[in-house]
Amino acid sequence: MNPMFYFLLVSTAVLAATAKAGEPVVDTDGNLISNGSYYAVPVSHYESALTLASGGANPCPLYVGPELSRRNKGLPLRFLNWGSGARFVPESENLNIKMDLPPTICGQSSYWWLTETEIKGWLFIAAGPKPETGKDSSKSSFQIKKAGGLLSGYKFVYCGGDKSCYEFGMVVDRYGYSRLAPSNLPFRFVFVKAD
Repeated sequence: MNPMFYFLLVSTAVLAATAKAGEPVVDTDGNLISNGSYYAVPVSHYESALTLASGGANPCPLYVGPELSRRNKGLPLRFLNWGSGARFVPESENLNIKMDLPPTICGQSSYWWLTETEIKGWLFIAAGPKPETGKDSSKSSFQIKKAGGLLSGYKFVYCGGDKSCYEFGMVVDRYGYSRLAPSNLPFRFVFVKAD
């Protein structure tokens, strides 16, 4: 067989696999995000980076919320299990998000999942164990999309089975705690590679 034929066959397969993936998510240096840890640094100087904190009287579960100091970069994030198989994190594709944190806190690992609080209808992002195989894992699948607009950057989105999608911003609950929750004002951020 002709070597050129094999080259064209392999090139077509690579292009087809890449075409399935969305645009790549990039960090502040313009590098593709793939394996590794990244800080989600807010675009606005008035917002704080992301960390985990308890909410209300119970120390667990932990909820995703703002750092106390705007100087801190927050906890680094890792991205896992996007479906296209691309070598980079693609925009608008379901994936799992994990915060780099010792698993001993609250006896849990730090995978993000969507939870409803005791306030009926209020959804927040919490951190807990990785969903078991066979259970409904859709509540732990998020997307990263371009935020657009004047401040630009990225935003976190959750799309449910009913095709409804939520953008996430900082929302104050009835106890006065800020948490990452569905909001009309999304938390806009850029990714900075963690050391």
